[in-house]
Amino acid sequence: MKERQVRIGSMSLDPHRQLAGGGKSVPLGRKALDILSVLAKAGGATVTKDELLALVWPGVLVEENAIQVHVASLRKALGVEADRLTTIRGIGYRLDLGVGRCAGATGVAAGEMPSIAVLPLRIIGTGGRHAVIAEGLPHELIAQLSRLHWLFVIARGSSFQIRDPDPDMPTIGALLGARYCLSGTLEQVGDRIGITIELVDTHSAQVIWGDHYSSLAQGIHELRASIVASIITALEFQIPLHEAHRATLNSPEDLDAWALYHLALQRMFRFTQVDNDTARALFEQAVARDPHFARAHAGISFTRFQNAFMRYTGDTQAEATAARRSAERAIELDPADPFANLVFGRSMWVNGDVAGSLPWIDRALMLNPNYAQGAYAHAFADSILCHGEDGQRHADRAMALSPIDPMHYAMMGARALSHAVRGEYAEAARWSDSAARAPNSHVLIAMIAVACQALAGRELRARTWADAVRNRDPRVSRSDFFQAFPFENCNVETTFSQALGSLGF
Repeated sequence: MKERQVRIGSMSLDPHRQLAGGGKSVPLGRKALDILSVLAKAGGATVTKDELLALVWPGVLVEENAIQVHVASLRKALGVEADRLTTIRGIGYRLDLGVGRCAGATGVAAGEMPSIAVLPLRIIGTGGRHAVIAEGLPHELIAQLSRLHWLFVIARGSSFQIRDPDPDMPTIGALLGARYCLSGTLEQVGDRIGITIELVDTHSAQVIWGDHYSSLAQGIHELRASIVASIITALEFQIPLHEAHRATLNSPEDLDAWALYHLALQRMFRFTQVDNDTARALFEQAVARDPHFARAHAGISFTRFQNAFMRYTGDTQAEATAARRSAERAIELDPADPFANLVFGRSMWVNGDVAGSLPWIDRALMLNPNYAQGAYAHAFADSILCHGEDGQRHADRAMALSPIDPMHYAMMGARALSHAVRGEYAEAARWSDSAARAPNSHVLIAMIAVACQALAGRELRARTWADAVRNRDPRVSRSDFFQAFPFENCNVETTFSQALGSLGF
């Protein structure tokens, strides 16, 4: 993990753990520096006393007052910035970094990326023997959310200190340094358990998203994993959406790298040339503000992939090469980021190696099993490689994970292809029709519909979609289709070629 200099008001802490102020080094004991480093890495979140003891004195039994001694010397060394180090009575300590915060592997500072605190569920009534879920479920959510490199997750040791029956979200946000807070309730009524979840913007106290889960008490533990997956997927959609909305309230010159990134995401998934160009420009601005922002480099790779895939430009190979180059930079900066791994796989796809893309897409799903984009990319790759059954499975997984995804039409298109390569033309026609009729579906999805309808013998429907394709892009051809979907099996390619050829493509 690369670290940069941390600003603490008028002072700084460099990567070699030297504190400086007024152009001079400030002498400070090793343990006090250790404490300062831990607090700085927390990015403004509260660090509990237990966490400090474990991190600063690992494996050593130390009295709690040892922290107080070193914190006192730390405050003295900070001088005029001492009030940035706050004691949270009975819990721990918090360091207010202000604007320039400690950066991790993604290159984006903790103070810039969205942060979230997950509170233990509030039990309504007794909770019965299932009351353990009130802490167990949030604990699992914290563990899963911590795998998302774009989200700063407050540690359980801090967030589980909040047990107010009527929590004040702005206060909690200020206390924990969290922009978002996930809270909820657990109630058992008769033989059923109900779990209600809310995601709140702590700055405005606005409820952004909420859901309710209900189950027979005896089956709640079997459903726990699916509930966690459902919540994680919802947060992956709702938080970026809200971040993009917040970014639109500011002028571009006032936006940080993270806000620019989310504005770009909104445009990128519209799959039009104008929106894709706008997205790339925004990603490039994000990289200019923070060259170590791995996800912005990954975003540039995706827009270059889209240029090659949709043939927006005259030089498809140049776009494919650029997609690979930006993907390599994203992987170099953050090899454990799912989005970086996904775009690396997709860059291999447009560079002619669809089979070689699968290990990278698999790695993205290993890093985040709830990654709907990864599942749907896998479905397309499976179908192109004529692994129809695997394609159906991954397409279904993607749609289950993200039923209101902006790319839902593409997931249905992948499902259609997965049926077509298996010769299940009636099912392929049904799925392709739904995919092509969905809002924002692009012209290649309509071409899938043309082929699948023709293969199913639905000539009138096939001609309707062929006319729609030509109205959208009179230049599109069979070669464009096979450039995007280079089927491994030549018999499958021949079958699709004949179907498209019968409609004049």
